Amino acid sequence: MNEVLTALGRSSSDPDAVLESVVESARRLCRAEAAAAYLIDGDHFTLATSVGFSPEFVSRIGEHPFRIDRGTLLGRVTLDREISQIADVLTDPEYGRQDVQQIEKFRTTMAAPMLLDDEAVGALSLVRTEVEPFDERAIALLEAFAAQAAIVVRNVHLVLELEERGVELARRVEQLEALSEVGEAVSSSLVLDEVLSNIIMNAVRFTACDGGSIMEYIEQERSFSVRSAYASSDELLRRLRGIRVDLGTTLVGRAALEGHPIAVADLAAVPLDPHLQILFDDGWRSVLAVPVLRGTRIIGALVVRRRTPGEFSDESIEFLETFASQSALAVWNAQLYRELETKTAELQVVSQHKSEFLASMSHELRTPLNAVIGFSEVLLERMFGELNDRQDEYLRDILSSGRHLLQLLNDILDLSKVEAGQMELSTSRFSVRSAIEYAISMVRERAAMHGLTLTLEIAADVDGIDSDELRFKQVLLNLLSNAVKFTPDGGRIAVTAGRQGDDLAVAVADDGNGIPPDDRERIFESFQQGRRGAQSEEGTGLGLTLCRRIVALLGGRMWLESEVGVGSTFGFTVPLSGGIRAQHAPADDQGHLPAIVVIDDDRASLDLMTAYLDGLGVRVVHARDGEEGIERVRATAPAAVLLDIRLPRLSGWDVLSRLREDEATARIPVIVVSILDERSRGLALGADDYLIKPVSRDQLVGALRRAGAIAFDGPRPSTGGIDAPREGAV
Repeated sequence: MNEVLTALGRSSSDPDAVLESVVESARRLCRAEAAAAYLIDGDHFTLATSVGFSPEFVSRIGEHPFRIDRGTLLGRVTLDREISQIADVLTDPEYGRQDVQQIEKFRTTMAAPMLLDDEAVGALSLVRTEVEPFDERAIALLEAFAAQAAIVVRNVHLVLELEERGVELARRVEQLEALSEVGEAVSSSLVLDEVLSNIIMNAVRFTACDGGSIMEYIEQERSFSVRSAYASSDELLRRLRGIRVDLGTTLVGRAALEGHPIAVADLAAVPLDPHLQILFDDGWRSVLAVPVLRGTRIIGALVVRRRTPGEFSDESIEFLETFASQSALAVWNAQLYRELETKTAELQVVSQHKSEFLASMSHELRTPLNAVIGFSEVLLERMFGELNDRQDEYLRDILSSGRHLLQLLNDILDLSKVEAGQMELSTSRFSVRSAIEYAISMVRERAAMHGLTLTLEIAADVDGIDSDELRFKQVLLNLLSNAVKFTPDGGRIAVTAGRQGDDLAVAVADDGNGIPPDDRERIFESFQQGRRGAQSEEGTGLGLTLCRRIVALLGGRMWLESEVGVGSTFGFTVPLSGGIRAQHAPADDQGHLPAIVVIDDDRASLDLMTAYLDGLGVRVVHARDGEEGIERVRATAPAAVLLDIRLPRLSGWDVLSRLREDEATARIPVIVVSILDERSRGLALGADDYLIKPVSRDQLVGALRRAGAIAFDGPRPSTGGIDAPREGAV
């Protein structure tokens, strides 16, 4: 008994050895010639282990197992749930296995059921070759051994169940890792062909198929188009792209309409649509079609295939269904990005045509307009005789309207030049005071007519500036003209100029009606004046638009501060030297604009970040790996760094650590933009913010504002005065 109990302790590692020990101990202690342990398998027994039986007996039992019925002692004890014996099988009228009795020549047999919670899982059997019934001692021993054998079986079941669950868990973990890997791959690019190629490659790989293709759904045509294929010949891909995979008549279409995968185990056994016929002719024998859906919207379809016929496992189907669902958003985003690129290109062409048209029309209209203005002036000078009062009034209206129209044409021509990148700037050294006083002199007479007080304050350290004098005066004169126009009679207009770092900052403040918050951005749009004056106020509505564009070309920036009922301040900055932006300069050479370094090895991500930063008054510096990124940061001293984590040569984590350890770069804001969701780690290493791709423009701009890289209301000087330090890094 001690041997058996010792064996039970290692039953989980070697259950067969324990059963053998139980059977051998039972045979020896009960003085039997042979013993065996049987396990129930459906409606019959299978021999688990035996001692003393001949190979012929074991072979016979394997070919013709004992049934669970009353024709054998094993069947009886299992049905009755109690130990029993047959004193002589030759005299037992119910015993039905004379074939095995003749092999072993046994006469007396005893069996005990192996019970677990009153459920029989098997039986122990003993035989003697002589007619010699087992006594009470042997019966008690066999009953104890049967209970021990049942414990072994329970342990075996538990171990097997644990192993199955472990295998299932490992498989689930592997699937999750695969889905995560694929998700990162398909979400790291916005180029549709790259996304589709990545999806089908991983779908084939993780389902152990031989090849596959991915189709894009063309909603207008109600059909599918093969966009990418994996492990397929060029000829097969050419043929697949040459057919129409209809939504209503093909296997792929039926899967999309029904919203679930459809598998064909053997193409030779089913009717073939044009798509399946091409696959069959190319040697493919089994196919699984999985719809790619976004809600109820059909995005496309995944098709994986094998060279041999056979069913697809439930696991493969479930995996591909989950994979297709995960991929739908990436495909959708890539499609939107492709449409956006197309629309952007179209808009650029339209904008170019518009600018060319406006420039052409401006030139054509100037000729007759010059005649209108010139003849009006001649008549008003009485060169051809006196005019009556009404004629004089009408001619002055004609002259005023002509000059207003001429100003409109000039503004349109300048704006079209800026938009077309054709405005020529001429840099020269000129006096800031002289330029400002000239602009003030141009509006002083009109200001005096309305009782407006004009003041000028220029800081003592402001002298000369290297810029385009004509455009500088044009911007300032426009701002002064607007101030005179929208300031009530008797009001005040103050012009201030001073240094702001390496820039000259000029501000024009008035105590007019102010500009409502909703209009503060709109007034910088073409042909808009906002709700700050009467509708009858004259003006082209292009002045502020043109001013902002010219200031940007000069390498500066423009801002507005206003309070309704108190007044408005329009201001702009211009670099004191060398700040004019070249019209055809590359994106990384934008004069004196502050830099944003984007460190990312994905070309589409770099393009997207650059598009997001367009119009924020910054220049974008690209770096494609960690080492290059650190070099660019040290060389440019940027306003902020946008950092991906998964980089070649040097990971984003290492880049972040080095930037924080270097005194020269330690205070530069770093915003992590990555597909990895490790925000806590990023912030712990010193990141100012952590964004998870895909990132919207609002998220990126918001993070830059929180980090102080750009101002919340656009770049502007501090309200503490014209000489105050600039607000934020930009």
